[in-house]
Amino acid sequence: MSNDSASNHSPSIVCKIATQTQWEQMQSTGKLPPAPIDVADGFIHLSSEQQVPGTLAAHFAGQSGLVVLHIRVTDIEENLRWEKSRGGELFPHLYAELSLSAVERAESVV
Repeated sequence: MSNDSASNHSPSIVCKIATQTQWEQMQSTGKLPPAPIDVADGFIHLSSEQQVPGTLAAHFAGQSGLVVLHIRVTDIEENLRWEKSRGGELFPHLYAELSLSAVERAESVV
């Protein structure tokens, strides 16, 4: 069974798309500063690795200076929920702060 299967929501990595500024603040404070949509919705919006291209297209079109943070699920799983979102697809939502220690790697969006 592959990680992008609708019946399997146990990937080892989930992703947060952040601005370069948010990433720099996270590196200095140890916590991701919340995006306005995260504050409004009461959780941190995440994507599976397979969902990142669609999330970029739907919510970040035309923006530059973005970073994809690859987050270890084992570090956040107690506060992670898979919930229906865009088109009824299940997306990972984090109901807690995101700590720098959970980030496995960061990659710039080109």
